Amino acid sequence: MAAPYATDPGNPRGRLYAEEESAFRSPFQRDRDRIIHASAFRRLKHKTQVFIEHEGDYFRTRLTHSIEVAQVARTVAAALDLNVELTEAVALAHDLGHTPFGHTGEEALDALMQPYGGFDHNAQALHIVTNLERHYAEWDGLNLTWESLEGIAKHNGPVTGDIPYALAAYNAGHDLELHTHASAEAQAAALADDIAYNNHDLHDGLRAELFSTDDLAQLPILADCFARVDAKYPGLNYYRRRHEALRRFFGVLVEDVITVSRRNLDALAPGAVQDIRDAGRMMVQFSPELWEDLKVIRRFLFVRMYRAPAVVEMREVVTAMINDLFPFFMENTDELPKQWRKDVADAPDKTTLARIVADYIAGMTDRFAIQEHKRLIGGEDIPPGVIDGN
Repeated sequence: MAAPYATDPGNPRGRLYAEEESAFRSPFQRDRDRIIHASAFRRLKHKTQVFIEHEGDYFRTRLTHSIEVAQVARTVAAALDLNVELTEAVALAHDLGHTPFGHTGEEALDALMQPYGGFDHNAQALHIVTNLERHYAEWDGLNLTWESLEGIAKHNGPVTGDIPYALAAYNAGHDLELHTHASAEAQAAALADDIAYNNHDLHDGLRAELFSTDDLAQLPILADCFARVDAKYPGLNYYRRRHEALRRFFGVLVEDVITVSRRNLDALAPGAVQDIRDAGRMMVQFSPELWEDLKVIRRFLFVRMYRAPAVVEMREVVTAMINDLFPFFMENTDELPKQWRKDVADAPDKTTLARIVADYIAGMTDRFAIQEHKRLIGGEDIPPGVIDGN
């Protein structure tokens, strides 16, 4: 039975464009399904998580990361008696706005876009589901429910101050109440993101031999996980030992979030979902003690994985590619695909044109960006490598 503070699928705030709802799927199930069928979701298969997409078949991509986030989010939502379908929809959509080459690509595109309002991947995710997915006869975007859009826009907390233009433009016509927190479902999706990448980046880093099992066994939380594995399975082989330890690490993070969030919710005693939005703080959280331990692990990953010398070199390579592509398309709009040219023709000024070009580049996969750079500008194929984090 759903908690009183869970989002009620029988009483959503509606969609921007009215449409008849399904007889056999809830509104949030339809949102989830539309996200899964979106072109931007499919492109995540070939977008960087930590390793450039062509590095190897075993490393996470943005797509497999999003699936892992959704799995964790469903578990947390069910344990807290939340709406699982809404939680899953937000989790699956949370990275739709990422550029090629992950955060490295985003940083490069944001720098190029500073004269035109900057670039933010969270705002871009909302822009994609409300505008750039153009498949339906009656509207642009996916026409998701207000609750799903709210979760995409502010799953990490209220959006205040200098609001990214893509988010501000949509919010002006469809108020997502950016000054408040999101639903507990969106908060669960946000914490699931933290859990997923902290776990799988350790796993991928081991596979890439950027650090060793012995290195991990010295870290907080993980030291205890390895000790428990060694006590239960003495002499276990190297690969199984690290897998069992990371399984336990994963479980520790999930159990901590569920325990702390239940305590927060019991203390607040919300009677409706709006009470979660108005609480003034996140309800779905890690404990302070575990958060401090995670900071140590994240610093380890930053030094040993995200900013290792080879990584820094690869970041420079892909940043240069984005720096080449943006001005090229600004000057050669005829090289944009046909479906983009009407928007270019209708662009009233350079800022609008730059935002169109940014939308196009942000939608590229790693390999398409590499191919287009070679075709349009020249140069060699880039070698495999690690370039990014979370």
